Amino acid sequence: MVLEERDAGRRLTAAAARGDLPEVRRLLEGQRVHPGTVNEFGRTALQVMMMGNSAVARALLEHGADANVQDGLGITPAHDAARTGFADTLRVLLEFGATVNVPDQSGALPIHIAAREGHADVVELLAPLSNLTHLDTSGHTALDIARATSCPAVLRLLERQLEVGLSVQA
Repeated sequence: MVLEERDAGRRLTAAAARGDLPEVRRLLEGQRVHPGTVNEFGRTALQVMMMGNSAVARALLEHGADANVQDGLGITPAHDAARTGFADTLRVLLEFGATVNVPDQSGALPIHIAAREGHADVVELLAPLSNLTHLDTSGHTALDIARATSCPAVLRLLERQLEVGLSVQA
C-alpha cells in the first residue's frame, strides 16, 4: 500500500468517525477515495463511522462500500449498529445488502447483540430477517439472551416473532 492510499484511508475514516458528511463526500467524490480504503489500523470508513449518522453510511454505501465488511473478530457494520441501537443506520445497511445472519467470532448475530443491549426497536427490525434458532458459541439464542437480560419488550418481540415463524411453518 502506498503512503498516499494510507493517508487517504486515514482521512476518510477520520471524517466518517466524526460524522462529517461534507468531508466524506468531498473525499469520495472530489478526491475519488475508494470507500473500501483502509486506515493504518486496517479498518474501513464504514467500520469506524459514527453509527448514529445514517447519511454517512448511505454516502459510503452509494459509493461502493461493502455493507458486509468484517473485522478480525467477524464483526460487521450490522453488528455495530445493533450494539449501539441505531435502527436508522441498520435500515440503510440492509437497503444496501447487509446480511444479518453472519455470526461474529463469538457466534453472535446482530440480533443476539441487540437483545443483550435491550434495543427493542433494533430487535423488532431484525427479528423477521434473522435466524432466531441460531446459537452463539455459548449455546444461546437471542431469546435466551433476552430472558437473561430481563428486558420485557425485547422478550415479547422475540416470542411473538417465533410464534409467527411457527405458524408460517405449520
